[in-house]
Amino acid sequence: MAKLLYTTIASLDGYVADENGNFDWAMPDAEVLAFVNDLMRPIGTHLLGRRMYETMVYWETAQLPVGDHQADQDFAEIWRTAEKVVYSTTLPTVSSARTVIERDFAPAAVREMKRTRAMDIIVGGPHLAAQAIRAGLVDEYHLLFTPILIGSGNRSLPDDVRSRLELLDEDRFSNGTVHLHYRTKE
Repeated sequence: MAKLLYTTIASLDGYVADENGNFDWAMPDAEVLAFVNDLMRPIGTHLLGRRMYETMVYWETAQLPVGDHQADQDFAEIWRTAEKVVYSTTLPTVSSARTVIERDFAPAAVREMKRTRAMDIIVGGPHLAAQAIRAGLVDEYHLLFTPILIGSGNRSLPDDVRSRLELLDEDRFSNGTVHLHYRTKE
């Protein structure tokens, strides 16, 4: 049985993007990206909202210059080999391999994915993740907090959910980023 994971990079005050949609402050350095890659390797399927998909699809055809960080090359390969499900009512087509569009987020379908998939599943994008969190589908959280306060914007976690979590692990990086790994308590 697969687990559903939510992994996000956020400001210390809990935003994935500022009020203008800017998230350049969240770009991981090589050390953090190598860590994220290790989190992503066992993932078989990515569940993505339209905006997250449109951001991430860059990795499908990225022509990374020779000499780029190995972590960038690894991330591109991890992205390309994973299955992707994009939840969108407006996206007409996808431009990546191993990708399907679903028009509605159906918790029962995600439960079935968890039951039948051998590899873990990740939900990407705070709005889609909020739906999965509200439906009680997220098993584990990987929260990477960057050392910046941005004050407002797109929140990484929904405001209207209460859930008890168990801390499984924590990591610190030289750029000040902190990773917290939680499991949802029954």
